[in-house]
Amino acid sequence: MRFPRYRPRAWAAAVFLAAAGLTTTALVPQAGAVSAPRAVARAVQAQSAGVAQAPQAAQAAATAGVEDDGADCAVPAPGSLTAKSLLPDPFTKMNGTRVTTTDDWRCRREEIKQQAERYVYGAKPAKPASVTGTVSRTGITVNVSDQGRSSSFTASVDLPSGTGPFPAVIVLGGLGADTATIKASGAAVINYDPTAVGKEGTPRTNKQGAFYSIYGSSSSTGLLMAWSWGVSRIIDVIEQSDGSVLRANATGVTGCSRYGKGAFVAGAFDQRIALTMPIESGSGGAPIFRGIPGESGSQPLSSAFTEQPWLGDAFTSFTGNPTTLPVDTHEIVAMVAPRGLFMMENPHIDWLAAKSGSVAAQAGAEVYKALGAGADISYWSDVQDGTHCAVRPEWKAPLQQSIAKFLFNTGTAPGVFRISSLKSGSLSSWRDWTTPTLTPGGSTNGGTSSGTTAGTTAGTTAGTTSGTSSGTSSGTSSGTTTGTTAGTTAGTTSGTTSGTSSGTSSGTTAGTTTGGTTGGTGGGACAATYTTVSAWTGGYQGEVAVTNTSAGAINGWTVTLTLASGQTITSLWNGTASGTSGAVTVHNAAYNGTVAPNASTTFGYTANGASSTAPTGITCTSP
Repeated sequence: MRFPRYRPRAWAAAVFLAAAGLTTTALVPQAGAVSAPRAVARAVQAQSAGVAQAPQAAQAAATAGVEDDGADCAVPAPGSLTAKSLLPDPFTKMNGTRVTTTDDWRCRREEIKQQAERYVYGAKPAKPASVTGTVSRTGITVNVSDQGRSSSFTASVDLPSGTGPFPAVIVLGGLGADTATIKASGAAVINYDPTAVGKEGTPRTNKQGAFYSIYGSSSSTGLLMAWSWGVSRIIDVIEQSDGSVLRANATGVTGCSRYGKGAFVAGAFDQRIALTMPIESGSGGAPIFRGIPGESGSQPLSSAFTEQPWLGDAFTSFTGNPTTLPVDTHEIVAMVAPRGLFMMENPHIDWLAAKSGSVAAQAGAEVYKALGAGADISYWSDVQDGTHCAVRPEWKAPLQQSIAKFLFNTGTAPGVFRISSLKSGSLSSWRDWTTPTLTPGGSTNGGTSSGTTAGTTAGTTAGTTSGTSSGTSSGTSSGTTTGTTAGTTAGTTSGTTSGTSSGTSSGTTAGTTTGGTTGGTGGGACAATYTTVSAWTGGYQGEVAVTNTSAGAINGWTVTLTLASGQTITSLWNGTASGTSGAVTVHNAAYNGTVAPNASTTFGYTANGASSTAPTGITCTSP
């Protein structure tokens, strides 16, 4: 039985004339000719409205069904580049206005995409005029024709036990991926050699491989984007197959080291990929470009640029100083949202820039939160074995959870940030922007002015999955500012779900078990609520929501809490802490001190200790 992806609109095939004698001349990739659907926005709207969907329909909608669902967005011409030492605001559009709705984000994502192509990776051509091939139980063949030229490549298939059809994870390069766990989880492994599409060891003026056979050996597109293009063509062939071997609506991608860079780019630039899992990607991969020059021992950008033609030719202008880049990798993380993303890093090898990687993950997670998908991104660098691209036991459980959630649509996402204290970056040091809560669609009708769209822990006062105390995600008929949860008739500042006043029994965005504890209020009338995001042997991740319970805006807040005996904070974000054990005081960061009435902001931390006992004595004061 075939499982085709949802295709609300068809891509138009552009026809080009190929001139003779262009063997080494770069052909310009063409933009998609037909506008793509707004599947992500509709999926969030459906979730917010409590609309029932057929099994796997919501996840299929979230993966969009096309490579780029913003191809119809009008993107302004790029302006002059200006230096900015902090990370660019992912929520500010190129015209200077801020994103306020999910439909705004759809086109803002397209802006980021085109900027990343122009300055970082090189252009990814639209779907070629012809893609054909075969899918068998042992392999995939891909034949591509475009702009008067043709090329082909293959990939092998390794199936799990059972009859299928199976979801599949495309493994780039066969290095570092836990293929045993992938297969044991019920997914097929597609072994893809990206160097057949973009060959390493070639000069930038004479690039080789299936991609460059079509688009020219002097194409300015780097290997990472060429490899990404190859992943997309594999997915094209799976979609065209009869569906008896591989499912066309459940594809993941992973790889380690240079292939982790490729997996990262592939997942960002093809919205049909349901689960992206880069491993130890290093400089040129997930770590923020702006952080690498200041991270001791990390591979310099100039080295990553010259080691292989991984990055696009245009990146040469930024290897010495990335501050004028209009994009950074936290926005590439954001391009994956709200699809599944599990980032794995190694803090034991300085060259891999894991500290800058943790900042990229934290900053990109803010977009996930704004879209109501905070649990759909996970990050894990707290590992014991420092061997590069080793299969690690710490990653097995979240890998299994991610495959179940995003490829089988069962269970819950791991939703964990476990950042090693060896390479813990602070987001508050890298941003001067705040995170909005995006309302569904193109307007706020039926939504809220300050709540969440699909239920996040960020912005809640009691840790709910389907509503917040400052807004609504589902269960309201006319959009409120006080907020309701699904099934409640009146949201409160202490939060209600189904008879609970702190935490939920039906789940939080990361599945809490301890709920929350609300402290006192101060001169500015704020309340603080704690939620355990995840716990493991020897540590846990916590989050504190700070809510303005007064009638006017507060400007600054301070939270005090007391950790259980033996617990020590190893990393903290979205705030500044005094102390790491016992009585701890957390002040707002520079960018999240101003909180509107009934609105919330959050800070999070990871802690080591013999138990995951929730902190006590939580209070909130405001000047």
